[in-house]
Amino acid sequence: MTQHPGADPAAPSLDQARRQIARYGLTADPQAVLVAARLMTAGARIGQAGEVHFGRFGLSTGRYRLLSDLEDHGGEKSPSQLAASLGVSRATVTGLVDGLEREGLVARRPSTEDGRGNVVILTARGADRLRELAPEHFARMQAMVGGLSTEERATFLDLLARVVAGIDALTTD
Repeated sequence: MTQHPGADPAAPSLDQARRQIARYGLTADPQAVLVAARLMTAGARIGQAGEVHFGRFGLSTGRYRLLSDLEDHGGEKSPSQLAASLGVSRATVTGLVDGLEREGLVARRPSTEDGRGNVVILTARGADRLRELAPEHFARMQAMVGGLSTEERATFLDLLARVVAGIDALTTD
């Protein structure tokens, strides 16, 4: 594999993968291990960059995702629906909502469908925050993948979907 401009020089190499596999006497495919290791490294770097990016707007990645999810679903969802769509726990949603509510970006109100539960609603201030950050956010997102052609992006999306489908290999018992 060749190094590309902007590639992470600290990222694992194919030789490192081969040495590690040999050290343990395994028969794993070094290239497959390298792809997975580099993907995990890239994911961590993207996560860190995302926090810096959203920090410019007084948000975290999680808080942005919650606001965006509310906006995409008519501005209202139950905490359990938010947890499911964001792939996080109810406790995580509670923490995110608490912070966003303190800033007036979301509010809680009793559910009209289930009188025992609450729903989270996107406030006008929250919708304004999303509208304000949108031009810079989407420009930076586009720039992040600007080195890929339209065809390469389509291929990447297909490959990424197949990798995501295999994530359970890391978490299942």
